[in-house]
Amino acid sequence: MATFKILVDSCSDLSTSSRKKLDVDYCRMNIVVDGTEIPADLDWKEYTTEEFYGWLYAGRKIKTNQVSLNEYITKFTKVLEEGKDILYLCASSALSGSINTALLARGELLEKYPDRKIAIVDTLTSCGCQSMICFKACELRDAGKSLEEVVEWVEANKLNFHQFATVDDLKYLKNAGRIKGSKAFFGNLIGIKPIFISDAHGNNLAVKNVRGTKASLDEIFNQIKENINKEESNVVFLGQGKAEANAAKLKERFEKELGVEVYEFIIGPIIGTTCGPGVIAAFCYGKTVTRYEGDGIK
Repeated sequence: MATFKILVDSCSDLSTSSRKKLDVDYCRMNIVVDGTEIPADLDWKEYTTEEFYGWLYAGRKIKTNQVSLNEYITKFTKVLEEGKDILYLCASSALSGSINTALLARGELLEKYPDRKIAIVDTLTSCGCQSMICFKACELRDAGKSLEEVVEWVEANKLNFHQFATVDDLKYLKNAGRIKGSKAFFGNLIGIKPIFISDAHGNNLAVKNVRGTKASLDEIFNQIKENINKEESNVVFLGQGKAEANAAKLKERFEKELGVEVYEFIIGPIIGTTCGPGVIAAFCYGKTVTRYEGDGIK
C-alpha cells in the first residue's frame, strides 16, 4: 500500500472517474458568479457543464479564486490523520497564487504532524498537462517508488509536457489577462484564433495566430505531431469546453494519423472561465519546452 497520497487542484480538470481510478483527491478553488462565490467543482455537482458554460455565453460576470487556506488544511489533515504523507501537484505559480497558501498550510500542519512529509511541487502548468503529470506520478507510486523518487521525476520532467490550445472568443482571454504575448490579438481581428502553449516559466503564452477554425485545428494537430514522444507516452489528452464537434475531429486525426490513444475530458470551471466556451486543447509528453514570454507574438 502506498505511504503517500497525491492531490491536485481544480486547475487539473481531472474527472471524477479518473480521480477514483488513480486514488487521488483535489483541493477546490472557487469561482465568483455575479458576486457569489461557489466551488470550482470538478464533479459538476454544484452545477452542470451546460449551466456553467451557459453563464459565460450569457455574459454573467465570473472570476476565479485560488484555493483557500481552510481547504488546504481540511484536505491535508484528512490524509495526515490516515498516517500518510502528501504529494501535492500544484497548478503553475505563474497562473495562481495557490502554491503560496499551500506552503502556509504545510508549515502549520507539520508543527502538528512532525513525523509526516508534505511535498508541494509547482508543476508550471495546468489543465491536461497537470493531469498527465498526475497520471505519471500515480504510475510511479503504484510501482513502489518513494515520495522522494516521484518528486524527483516530476521536477526533472515537468517541462516535457506540452499544451496546444485555441479559443472561439478572445474576450475571455482578455478579461482574464493571463495569456502572455497576446496583445497582437486584441482589437478588430475577425476570425483570428490564437494558438497558445504552456511556456517554460509556467505562463500561458500566445505563440501564433491563424485564421479560422480549420486552420486552428490543423495547427494543434501539427504541433502535437511535431512534439510528441510516442516511445515514452503514446497518449494525447484532449480537452474541450462546449467544443464537442471540433474535439471529435481532432480525436479521429490523432487516432488514425498518429496511432495514439486519446484521453478525453471536459475543461472545468477555472480554465473555462479564462478561455470561454469553444476552448479546445491537446496535450502530450515530448520535447522539452523552452519557449517563454519573450518568444511570444509581439
